Amino acid sequence: MADILKNEEAIKDIENGEEEEEVDGAEEIESKDPAKKKKKKKKKKKTAGTEIENETEASEKAQTLPVEENNEEGDKKKKKKNKSKNNKIPSKAQTDPPTIPIGELFPDGNFPEGQIMEHGPAEGIDERTAKDRFSSEEKRALDRMHNYIYQEIRQAAEAHRQTRKYIRDWIKPGMTMIQICEELESTARRLIGEDGLKAGLAFPTGCSRNHCAAHYTPNTGDNTVLEYDDVVKIDFGTHINGRIIDCAFTLHFNPRYDPLVKGVQEATEAGIKASGVDVRLCDVGAAVQEVMESHEVEIDGKVYQVKPIRNLNGHSIGPYRIHAGKTVPIVKGGETTRMEENEFYAIETFGSTGRGQVHDDMDCSHYMKNFDQQFVPLRLQSSKQLLNVINKNFGTLAFCKRWLERAGASRYAMALKDLCDKGVVDAYPPLCDAKGSYTAQFEHTILLRPTCKEVVSRGDDY
Repeated sequence: MADILKNEEAIKDIENGEEEEEVDGAEEIESKDPAKKKKKKKKKKKTAGTEIENETEASEKAQTLPVEENNEEGDKKKKKKNKSKNNKIPSKAQTDPPTIPIGELFPDGNFPEGQIMEHGPAEGIDERTAKDRFSSEEKRALDRMHNYIYQEIRQAAEAHRQTRKYIRDWIKPGMTMIQICEELESTARRLIGEDGLKAGLAFPTGCSRNHCAAHYTPNTGDNTVLEYDDVVKIDFGTHINGRIIDCAFTLHFNPRYDPLVKGVQEATEAGIKASGVDVRLCDVGAAVQEVMESHEVEIDGKVYQVKPIRNLNGHSIGPYRIHAGKTVPIVKGGETTRMEENEFYAIETFGSTGRGQVHDDMDCSHYMKNFDQQFVPLRLQSSKQLLNVINKNFGTLAFCKRWLERAGASRYAMALKDLCDKGVVDAYPPLCDAKGSYTAQFEHTILLRPTCKEVVSRGDDY
């Protein structure tokens, strides 16, 4: 979910401690006679009727990217691959389309780990410090202390991965935006095992099109249809006990938008790579801008540089709080505040062929209770009733008008306006660049563990 800057100038335990070396199905063991060698046979392991040849083969199926270990002054340490626990095999196979809750697929409570990376280099911090975190027993102990939190966020991440894997193939031009949102949301609710405020959707499904960059979801009666030439940003969130996964991608059908989408995706990856414990937020923004502005796209014979949308940014995430106070710019400049251990961040970037700046436009659909608002006396009975519906169903998580109606609210327009006027609820209208322009977005949730950086929402799609 996007965060907008009001002042544009302020723009497991790494259980891989066992560091297994990869083998190609068999190891060679030398006998006493050096001319003769025996080969170990492959061992097969059965899980729910599925045979996995060995742990190495399973981990190769996992989503991992390379990470380097310090190789200093002739040290014999080798470069290692990032290892993640996405090789964890579910107890039973998911259906197609997906219907089985993630909790039932992993009944032992251990969910697939995200992509593991080293923390990014921090200004003024010894580079060796970040690398030593992998092997530090103290940092590993801190990891173990917070494992229950990590498992909650990983469960939410797996529900997000499986939902988007299905929905990316399912969406087609000609569908209405309401149809798309309702299918996505019903799928995500089943997979997350919706249970009041304990588990569910973290905010409304964003499906902003073309020049609209964020915060659009259709209200009841909106019959907007997805067209072949549209560029649509699919932004949705899941949570377990308030641990939120905020993750988004851009979907398009016309290949002419490929360079735009590629530029924004690569900029997001640059932001993820630059992030880490002790890293300054402004340095992440500088890395994003440099990569994004190196891309250009030709549309209808005109060439556009891909511009970062300077007044949109990433953000820290807290329990039941999608915007927890820190902002991650996508342009250079801004805060010199540093990232800290065990913080969650949404690293999201927006690129545009327009002005590179958004403004409020169109009918509002997104709302969220003010996290810091103290008690406010309400005179209207309808406002009190609506606030009770919000507290019961959403708490401080974002919601939309469609969700209010789903929760049983009716004739709530005046009450909702009253709550907004009194500051109890904040409105988040759609954010748009210049009409005729095109915008793209990618986003991942990262966890800054004491030992490493975990991209918890990473999937084999992006």
